[in-house]
Amino acid sequence: MRIPILLATLATTSAAVAFQTPPSTHLLSHHTSTNLFATHHNEDCMSSKKRRSLMTMMASGNFFNFFGNNDDSIANASIGGTIKAGKGPTNEVIKSVNGMKLRRLGGSDILVSELGLGTQRWVSADYNAPNKDQVFQFMDTAILKHGVNLIDTAEQYPIPSDGKIANEGDSELVIGEWMKSRGLEKGEGRRKVVVASKITGGRNVTPKNIKKDCAGSLKRLGTDYIDVYQLHWPARYSPQSNWGQSLAYNIENDKSPYWRGMGGPTSFEELCLAMQDLIDEGKIRGWGLCNDNAYGLTACTRTAKGLGVTPPCSIQGDFSLIDRKSEENGVAEAASPFNENVGFMAYNTLAGGMLTGKYIDRLAAVDNTDKAKGIEALENPRGRHDDYSWGRTLYRYRTDAAQDAIKEYSKIAKSAGMPLTELSLRWCRQRSMVTTSLVGHTDMKQLQESIDYFTKSEPLPEKIMWDIDRVHMRNRLPIFSSNRVGKDWFGEGGMYNISAIILRARVFIVISYTFSLMSPFDFPIQQRSEKPFHKMLVSTLSSLKEEISNPLPNCTTTYRTGYSI
Repeated sequence: MRIPILLATLATTSAAVAFQTPPSTHLLSHHTSTNLFATHHNEDCMSSKKRRSLMTMMASGNFFNFFGNNDDSIANASIGGTIKAGKGPTNEVIKSVNGMKLRRLGGSDILVSELGLGTQRWVSADYNAPNKDQVFQFMDTAILKHGVNLIDTAEQYPIPSDGKIANEGDSELVIGEWMKSRGLEKGEGRRKVVVASKITGGRNVTPKNIKKDCAGSLKRLGTDYIDVYQLHWPARYSPQSNWGQSLAYNIENDKSPYWRGMGGPTSFEELCLAMQDLIDEGKIRGWGLCNDNAYGLTACTRTAKGLGVTPPCSIQGDFSLIDRKSEENGVAEAASPFNENVGFMAYNTLAGGMLTGKYIDRLAAVDNTDKAKGIEALENPRGRHDDYSWGRTLYRYRTDAAQDAIKEYSKIAKSAGMPLTELSLRWCRQRSMVTTSLVGHTDMKQLQESIDYFTKSEPLPEKIMWDIDRVHMRNRLPIFSSNRVGKDWFGEGGMYNISAIILRARVFIVISYTFSLMSPFDFPIQQRSEKPFHKMLVSTLSSLKEEISNPLPNCTTTYRTGYSI
């Protein structure tokens, strides 16, 4: 058994562990309060002289393998600070195809193009979603002609899916159809495409569902294996998975019945062992995280290494000129090839379209105080931010601080003689943390622009990079700002507040009913819509939409918790 061996190893760990408890103290389970390291070691095990010696060794970079006995298959920093990785250090450029650079993803042998195809809206019910023919053209152009090899999808995609025009899983289906029609679903042809997909996060992540949902994705994709299988969001409570709404950890949320009921969330070792089973079965090549943080990343890598199984090779997160948190909250440090050696997939690199500059001169529909112009934008949307539902959901990219920063970045782009879109994407590509940028496209013109920007060989000049940093330093977290927080719990917004109260009450009812069914996520994704709780949720959201179908301008409400609706 792997776990007893690990416990025995921990019990005999040298006095180095007493000097500093590793991050893996709490990794073996979310539910145990036992601190294995604290139990077996204490500060008395080490003399002051030894402690001083260890501190000197660490400061000089000569304290090798501090966190354990890693073998050559696992990334670690060796003596002198040089990189000693499994297949190699993450983000190293291995080759170029038609001008598109391919980088190593984590310490794996998976190579991904610097530009990846984001598929969240492919064949969705969105008003301007690309249809099947357009999606086929995207993949033909990007993959067969321009060196792109990465397609990022999920079992939940497309979003939105209404059960009529689009269903969950359709994005995987259309990718599978394209691969089969081009002879890329198996054999040598399959190697030309790197498919990353995701299991639905939260309490859906169990060893049983990891296997079951992966099988469902493989069936829809029509292929034998997935290159990178990711958690769409953490199996545990994490403020980071709020998609930029708030970074504050709330212990009350963490101890809620949703997270702590029915045995609590899946532990890190259960997760790592389940992913290793898929690797051993040849179902996936590697695995990763999404919408997680430095704690989750390090917990997974350290647990996997302690168990002797494959650690995650990637973490995916929201990242752009106006959302640089991952560089400054420990993720970049943890993912570094000198530390955990994990690749980073950046999404929303254009902030839902805000960093194209098209909303600078005329505000998004839900922000426009001129009612006539707001209605005009709703009727003739330029993009997601002019859509009523998306406009409220993506408010974080339109805070006053975010829009101020976007205007400044636009000036920098103009002075450099390039569009803001180009500046945003090339800046992202240039960050040392980023392995690949996942970009969604509505039409071929947008895709061709992205390809052009990512195949430019020269980096942005240092002066431009410094000008960007100077803007960033005025507000390091603009998407977390809000000037729309009301005096009371529900904010201020007139009649809209009533809808907000109704929404909260109904969501509470739905969640309560969900728990009465014990384990609502113990069945494949296609069967979920057949369950009563799912129908109730759909009915709730549909009736809410009817109640607020005639929005008033400037009605976006931000709760004190930081969520905008």
